[in-house]
Amino acid sequence: MKIGILFGGSSFEHEISIVSAITMQKVLKNTNLVNIFIDANRGFYLIDFKDMKSTTFSSGTYKKSPKLELTQGKFIHRGFMKSRDIVVDGVLNLVHGRDGEDGKLASLLEFYNIPYISPRIEASVLSYNKLFTKLYAKSINIPTLPYELLQKGDPHEIQMPFPIIIKPSRLGSSIGVSIVKEKSELDYALDVAFEYDDLLLIEPFMSGIKEYNQAGCYTDKWELSIIEEPQKEEFLDFEKKYMDFSRNHKAKDAPIPSDLADKIQNAFKAIYGSMFHGSIIRCDFFEKDGEIYLNEINPIPGSMANYLFEDFESMIQRVIKNLPNERDIVIDYTYINSIKNAKGKA
Repeated sequence: MKIGILFGGSSFEHEISIVSAITMQKVLKNTNLVNIFIDANRGFYLIDFKDMKSTTFSSGTYKKSPKLELTQGKFIHRGFMKSRDIVVDGVLNLVHGRDGEDGKLASLLEFYNIPYISPRIEASVLSYNKLFTKLYAKSINIPTLPYELLQKGDPHEIQMPFPIIIKPSRLGSSIGVSIVKEKSELDYALDVAFEYDDLLLIEPFMSGIKEYNQAGCYTDKWELSIIEEPQKEEFLDFEKKYMDFSRNHKAKDAPIPSDLADKIQNAFKAIYGSMFHGSIIRCDFFEKDGEIYLNEINPIPGSMANYLFEDFESMIQRVIKNLPNERDIVIDYTYINSIKNAKGKA
């Protein structure tokens, strides 16, 4: 099977995407990979396996690689003498943040009829915006933490008591996220977050809460990962998460009671539903006093959360074989022809 790894993009998480793509070279060892890099200007480049190292991109050396275009069902390299088709069985969308998770690439790949692993357009919109995620969770009766919204230009007034956590609504990887323990720290934290987004979520910071990660997908059956309890410090900043995204060693199953595991897995299945078919997602949950809360949906998790699965490579192939198909619409111009016939003219 030939799989295209699509990474980079015009995103604050551009470099994390590169790390995830490099990790995939180690994880998908028995798969024929085609590496397609999207630079900051949204140009597509075919990257040779030997060049899949961080300096290729940081130095700009990637610009020497063949530049690709999209056409129906494939990528194409237009050479001086002849063109070369780049056809894959499916594309793994590894563009974190904007472009990859907000629905732009999903729209583009569907428009050009290229099979892809990633949330479809509607699921991308719901999971990219943390506010929309909360509204979606509420609609399917999955609890989330209480929150307040703050838009750029609003007075810096927060109703909930400190400590609080401030999050840009449309960003991941802890970029722009701060824990604010007292009012004197508030203005600076808000200024930092507003550098990345015009809409912020304010949530209570709850000490003593436990966090669990559940990843999975639906192929012709449910394929759920182990449940991981991340061994974290009080807060993982961007740099620590950046390093975490290069993981390819197997995580340990959380030693939790079976009833708690059932709650987490049932909540995951409800969130995934039919909305996220065609994707491998990770949901991060909080647990306090036996109650489960959805923290966030990771529609394209770092290094695809490969470390949570027993046989990630085989699962990827099953996902590609069971991708949802867009409905065919037959255009036969019946309406226009009926008008033409009725009027007796073109």
